[in-house]
Amino acid sequence: MTVSIKSKHSLVIGLAIAFIVVSTCPAGVAEPAGGHASITDTSVRLPTAQELIRVLTLRDYNTRVVVLGTMMLGLVAGIIGTFMLLRKRALMGDALSHATLPGIGVAFIVMSASGGTGKSLPGLLVGAFFFGTAGVGCVLLIRNLTRLKEDAALGIVLSVFFGLGIAIFGIVQKMDTGHAAGLESFIYGKTASMLASDAMLIAITAALVAGVCLLLLKEFTVLCFDQEYAGSQGSPTLLLDVVMMGMVVIVTVIGLQAVGLILMIALLVIPPAAARFWTHNLPTMLATSAAIGAVSGFVGAGLSALVPRLPAGAIIVVVAATAFGLSLFVGSARGVVWRLLDQRRLGRKVARQHLLRAMFERFEPSEMAGAGPRAGGTSVRFDQLLTDRSWSPSRLRRLLSACRREELVRNEGEAEFALTETGLAEARRVVRNHRLWELYLITHADIAPSHVDRDADQLEHVLAASMIEKLEGLLADAYPHLAMPPSPHALQASGGLQPARR
Repeated sequence: MTVSIKSKHSLVIGLAIAFIVVSTCPAGVAEPAGGHASITDTSVRLPTAQELIRVLTLRDYNTRVVVLGTMMLGLVAGIIGTFMLLRKRALMGDALSHATLPGIGVAFIVMSASGGTGKSLPGLLVGAFFFGTAGVGCVLLIRNLTRLKEDAALGIVLSVFFGLGIAIFGIVQKMDTGHAAGLESFIYGKTASMLASDAMLIAITAALVAGVCLLLLKEFTVLCFDQEYAGSQGSPTLLLDVVMMGMVVIVTVIGLQAVGLILMIALLVIPPAAARFWTHNLPTMLATSAAIGAVSGFVGAGLSALVPRLPAGAIIVVVAATAFGLSLFVGSARGVVWRLLDQRRLGRKVARQHLLRAMFERFEPSEMAGAGPRAGGTSVRFDQLLTDRSWSPSRLRRLLSACRREELVRNEGEAEFALTETGLAEARRVVRNHRLWELYLITHADIAPSHVDRDADQLEHVLAASMIEKLEGLLADAYPHLAMPPSPHALQASGGLQPARR
């Protein structure tokens, strides 16, 4: 039986289409018997509602162990990481985690040479703790005994210890008594294999570290914000520093199994950095950082359980980074969005005050510097206001419209404007604060009247009531009978104002 060339082409095209359809078919449509995906199936499918509820309620034993373990790790890392961030040692955890690698390799060699398997978790953690402590000690020695800064010390220790660890792992690979299979989990993490004993160890360590931080909260606070003051008050700053770094070593070592030494730094830095955008209060920052770390562990481990092919350690870090991104933009204390809104509100306030001041000084009688004009008594033309400040016509129109909406300015003609009663009172306050600050700078800071206007403009808009009272007290003797201080520029022109000599 012969087949034409056209038929062969049709057969090839049909097979190609069938292959594309099968390869793009959603996972689960063609599952093997029993409802489980094939081991060779590399597709990713969305979890069902039943699976989602099962993970959220922690019904499965393994899910419960992994999620609770990573939550405790994220919580304690967030607490101790807050102090490290405020201490400006955020990268200390990075150097420390890399310094643990040769400790793991040496511990494996020692245990294998002693007749053991070489993979006893307590023994490996002891080796990691020993070398991690040595790494921290090297950083402190380099910083205190040389002229190198801490960032240089961190870079030296990180690279040297990590290179040493890689070299030791190369030796382990050639040993006859054992092999290094599985040790790479300490580098990249292996959260899914966490045992109940590992989770219990993390929980106990988290409780101890959190307890020490609460007991030494006052001492750690002073140490983070003013080490010199803490030393002058008799606090053992060196001992407190060693205790703090020791807890960082402990947290890093117990986290090696969960996220690995490469990603452990993320749990020590990202939650505190995210919490910094929400508050200026240290206890609140500690609680927020701990919550972000715990939620990152819960969500990351949960997503890994729902989608088994997603590595839990990496997902935990991605979730924490997402929390940081949200905090960066919408954090109530330092968020970018709120800061931009505050700057915009301040800019509008400053522009409005400049307009009121320009209108007030335009028709203020020079012979009545302390009395000021009557509301609505004199109008100012639009073109006159344009010459007072570097306003564009469109910007000045927007300012006048905003002041009209706030009932500070009213129209007196097609292009003429006057102050209302409310606007006059606000203009008096603005001009008075400006002149008080100008006079203070001239008489107490020896700034020439020709240069004082810009310096006064930078601060007059944020003067608090207490500062106004202090300025009034300082200048009351010079102008006891005036409710409105005179313009220092007019006085200088007439020779009536001389800077104070000290």
